Amino acid sequence: MANRNRLAGLLALAVGVLVPAASAAALPQYVALGDSYSSGVGTGSYYEEPGECYRSSKAYGPKVATSKGYTLSFQACAGAKTTDVNEKQLGTLSATTSRVTISIGGNDAGFGTVILTCASNASACPAAIAEADEFGKTKLPKLLETTYKDISTKATTAKVIVLAYPKLFTKEGTTCGMNALTSANEKKLNETAELLDGVIKERAEAAKFTYVNPTSAFESHEVCSTTPWLDGQVEPLFESFHPNVAGQSEFTTLIEAVF
Repeated sequence: MANRNRLAGLLALAVGVLVPAASAAALPQYVALGDSYSSGVGTGSYYEEPGECYRSSKAYGPKVATSKGYTLSFQACAGAKTTDVNEKQLGTLSATTSRVTISIGGNDAGFGTVILTCASNASACPAAIAEADEFGKTKLPKLLETTYKDISTKATTAKVIVLAYPKLFTKEGTTCGMNALTSANEKKLNETAELLDGVIKERAEAAKFTYVNPTSAFESHEVCSTTPWLDGQVEPLFESFHPNVAGQSEFTTLIEAVF
């Protein structure tokens, strides 16, 4: 039974809609690239597969593929940086690829590490944020430009949709849970997210990709809100500060609207 479950999970990564092979070949191809926000970390349910990509059937990629009737090549992987996308995720892109989605850049700037630093040591938080901000301003634009160019070179006719990152915390900096996050630092982290999204928007539009910013949709659903679409600090720790099932459902709605 375990082998059967593993096989089913691996098949689901390659095909978003399970149909006979002859029919699947006729369906348009959709390639889902990116990091943990695209792989589905935070949903608590993952395919059985080697490695630690933590891809989930509850992520927006499989959900969009199913609803729109596309075959899915699910390449997004937890922890991915722009260089990982360039080197490991572009293999199934081609001139026949119809749609591509991607979220990337947060790990390049070390945003996840910064958040965990702020959650454990309030005094170390401002310096960590400043370092991420500096990276976002000076180095991230070129990295994104290279990745977007590589995608365009391989998927020459595809519509490419770039998903930005929602702000994690409320405007008021509402705190909750047993961690060292302060209201002031949460507000600074929101500003960092806004900075990253601005860089992503600029590079995406320069590449003539479709840019999707989830910030407005996630307002009133941040960490510590009444109905959060994002996990706070949870166990297992790697799921912390990621979209939950409801958050991925909202990503699905946003992507479908421009698909």
